[in-house]
Amino acid sequence: MALHLIIGNKNYSSWSFRPWIGMKAAGIAFAETVISLEAKDFKARVTALSGAGKVPVLIDGDVRIWESLAILEYLAEKFPAAGLWPAPAGARAHARAVASEMHAGFQPLRRQLPMNMWRPVKPRAVDAEAADNVSRIDAIWSECLAKFGGPFLFGKFGAADAMFAPVVSRLHTYAVEVGAPARAYMNAVMTLPAWTEWRAAALREPWVLPHDEVDWPEVPKE
Repeated sequence: MALHLIIGNKNYSSWSFRPWIGMKAAGIAFAETVISLEAKDFKARVTALSGAGKVPVLIDGDVRIWESLAILEYLAEKFPAAGLWPAPAGARAHARAVASEMHAGFQPLRRQLPMNMWRPVKPRAVDAEAADNVSRIDAIWSECLAKFGGPFLFGKFGAADAMFAPVVSRLHTYAVEVGAPARAYMNAVMTLPAWTEWRAAALREPWVLPHDEVDWPEVPKE
C-alpha cells in the first residue's frame, strides 16, 4: 500500500511542507490529499485520521504518524537508503539537534512572517525577538555549511533541510537580510525540483487565509 500524506494549503501550511519536500527530494513515492486549513470539515476529517486534528498526517497502512519531525524520523527508519539523516554519528546528532530546535522554537519569526508562497517579495519589518530568531537561524546555517561542506546543511538535502524549508520561504518572501552563506543555501533549496513543484501548486490554489496575509485586506500575488 502506498504512503499517503495529508496536508494543508500549499501556500500557507509550513508544517505540511516539511515532510512533503523531504519525501520528494529523497525520491520516496507517496499519494497526497490537500485539505484547506479553513475548510468547514477540516477538523473532523483530520481528527478521524489523527487525534491531534492537525496536518500533516502520514498514513502507512494501519500506521498513522502526525507531527512533521516524527514523520521524517519514521521515513528515515523505513527508507534508510534515502539518507534523510547523515550517516556519521556526530553529524547525525547535529542534524537532529538543529531540526529539533527548529521544531520547537522561533515563534516570533513564525508569527510575524507567515509562510506565503504567492506573496511578491517585499520587505517587512520585524521586532527584536524575530530579528534574534533570524540571527540564530543564520548562525545555524552558516555553521553547518562551513562544517559539512554544503550545498545543503549536511551535504545532501535531508531531514534537517526539510525542517528549515519553510523558513527559507519566509526569509525570501519578506526579503530578510542574511549572510552570504545563508543566502547561497536558500538559493540551493529554492532551485530544487521539489520546491518548484510545491510552489507551482501553491500559486494555483483558490483559498485565501486572511490571518496569513500580512498585507490584508490586500492579497498581492506574483
